[in-house]
Amino acid sequence: MSQERERIRRRLIDEVGRIEKQAPFTVGLAYPSPYATGMSSLGYQRIYRAIQEAPGFSAERLFLDDAGAQTSAPLSYESLRPLSAFPVVAFSVAYELELAGLIKMLDGSGIPVRRQERTARDPLILAGGPLTFSNPLPLAGMVDAIIMGEAEELVVAAMQRIEACSSRQAQLDALASLPHVFVPTHHTLLPPVAAADNAVLPAWAPIRTPHTEFSNMFLIETERGCSRGCTYCVMRRTTNGGMRIAPMDRVLELIPSDAKRVGLVGAAVSDHPKIVNIVNALADRGCEVGLSSLRPDRLTDEFVGALKRVGYRTLTTAMDGTSERVRDLLDRRARPKHLQKAAEMARLHQMDRLKLYLMIGVPGETDEDIDECVAFVTELSRVIPVALGIAPFCSKRNTPLDNHPYAGVDVVDSRLARLKRGLRGRADVRSTSAKWAWVEYVLAQGGEAEGLAVIDAVRAGGTFAAYRRAFDALGHTGKTVTKAPRRGLPLIAV
Repeated sequence: MSQERERIRRRLIDEVGRIEKQAPFTVGLAYPSPYATGMSSLGYQRIYRAIQEAPGFSAERLFLDDAGAQTSAPLSYESLRPLSAFPVVAFSVAYELELAGLIKMLDGSGIPVRRQERTARDPLILAGGPLTFSNPLPLAGMVDAIIMGEAEELVVAAMQRIEACSSRQAQLDALASLPHVFVPTHHTLLPPVAAADNAVLPAWAPIRTPHTEFSNMFLIETERGCSRGCTYCVMRRTTNGGMRIAPMDRVLELIPSDAKRVGLVGAAVSDHPKIVNIVNALADRGCEVGLSSLRPDRLTDEFVGALKRVGYRTLTTAMDGTSERVRDLLDRRARPKHLQKAAEMARLHQMDRLKLYLMIGVPGETDEDIDECVAFVTELSRVIPVALGIAPFCSKRNTPLDNHPYAGVDVVDSRLARLKRGLRGRADVRSTSAKWAWVEYVLAQGGEAEGLAVIDAVRAGGTFAAYRRAFDALGHTGKTVTKAPRRGLPLIAV
């Protein structure tokens, strides 16, 4: 514990932009991953700022132990108080595998993980974050309420309802009456996700720190949502009205003059109509800039030149699928001509390599699609060194490819091996784990039972074997093509 206190002290010294505040009602704002990941989350920092700016409320930040220890009791960065000391703990959950971190933080704090086992002496546990856009139901057995969607305005309304009530039951009743808030004890349907008022856009992160994935980088969104219709993606044009653009002048005026590293964040940053102007303006300031998403069909010579000016040495974009046929299924606009041109422009601007992201195990994919990928990437490698970042396909709720089966651990591993063999000596091929992608898939398609099974898996050591045993009991298997059974999952209310 003394080491953790010293680590917190050093990190606080290095932070720039922290909002110092004390208030009558303090919320424990928790992130179920280590500090470096949590403080790299624009959404987490946006909620922190929303609470700190609200009269009468303040937030203290808590994170999973750096080593992911299950027995470690997290301490708040602001006062070194334990998680159990807060009347309300609000978790920001980005994706399915972070459920394990939530469980470890509660277990380490002595707070019952199962919602039904907590009493009025325990904190009220809330959850929100990107996971709510897809399927937050695995959280339903662990948290008291789930704030759906864009929460920068809704989280303050929720805190006001909670503070005004004298009993836990009254708090739950009050939360259940809020639009876009799911209370498992009160509701059978998930409400639609909330959309923040355009007046509060763009989101930006108040705190910069060297101890993150994006060291000392000021994070700001250039747009929210997306205008594209990718069939696997939750953040598609039908979500919350599609893409909402932040004006260029507003983006630039919000970036502090002393910020030397800037991260432009969004689901479709390169689709911003003024993105090249924004990047060049930041280059004129002497900034290093990172963009969270680059679409190959948006890359031009001027755009790649601007990226080179702000420090890009690797041009990173999305290949998406292994073949043209697969990309058509995914409704992606990336075409061979766009990727070929990207390689040529990266070489022209003297970048070190081209990095491409794609998925394996998309429904209907065959070895022929893998071979087409090998042939095409081989061509690109003759222009510039190529690296592939691969993720196994996991179908998500609220997408056109919802409920499509997972290809299977063995199938994904076999196709990845085929791709690596074909590209040996031609491209660097790296992939996330097929086993853990199966775990993600089960939770993405699952419900409360799957979430509760994670508790058993985490307490049994958190290995893949532990997850497999826990999910086997529910009828899941990851060795062959699998389709997660749905046990009467609620539909989203519209």
